[in-house]
Amino acid sequence: MTAPTALIAEDEPLLAQALRAELARAWPELVVAGVVGDGASAVREALALRPDVLFFDIRMPGQGGLEAATELAEDWPAGAPFPALVFVTAYDQYAVQAFEARAIDYVLKPVQAERLARTVVRLQETLAQRAGGSGGLDAAVDQLRHLLAARAPAAAPLRVIQASVGTALRMVPVDEVLVFEAADKYVRVLTAAHEYLIRTPLKELVPQLDAQAFWQVHRGTVVRADAIDTVTRDEAGKLHLQLRGRPEKWPVSRLYAHLFRAM
Repeated sequence: MTAPTALIAEDEPLLAQALRAELARAWPELVVAGVVGDGASAVREALALRPDVLFFDIRMPGQGGLEAATELAEDWPAGAPFPALVFVTAYDQYAVQAFEARAIDYVLKPVQAERLARTVVRLQETLAQRAGGSGGLDAAVDQLRHLLAARAPAAAPLRVIQASVGTALRMVPVDEVLVFEAADKYVRVLTAAHEYLIRTPLKELVPQLDAQAFWQVHRGTVVRADAIDTVTRDEAGKLHLQLRGRPEKWPVSRLYAHLFRAM
């Protein structure tokens, strides 16, 4: 029988070392295949190593644990067993969200041996169930979708986008925006006739938008819902949107495909 494997994503080396040591005591058979310190590395190493278990710190430089897990779920090969996911956090807020979203589990910093032992039991049960044929990817996507939805919205939706154009500051009414698209360190703001670049990250922008008016359809794309004209499925089964007023087509990731259940 192959030993189970794990990947730890934790930006604080001493905490990563402590978690690894506690895991060695609580689950001697578990092989920690890698330890990384940021979200981007966590996604890359998870795709390369395909561990059975992920311990993702919620807050890491750049991409946090939730965003990294979301990207991983979108890029994970169809049909391959998705790792059991445990969030490591110093904040009870995320623990409550994880519980409400039915995430497999969470552990609070500093890691307590007794609490970690209960997590290990749950993980072992989960892996045993998956050995019976359950891949876990659909469940992980559902859990992550609930966690994303549980993030606190802004008190009032954003009404105006401030975009620099040369030496001027252009005030763009949000009602005119059709698409927000992440582009490196910027976000492209597309109206029917114009394109602007702003520095506000998409993950900070999304909670400020009216969730009824704007739908996130990909980790890097948010579109105006009532501007969606058609949804088509390609030969590979991927969904694509066509918006009224824009010539481009926008892909829909598996995390947001539930928005178009009729397809």
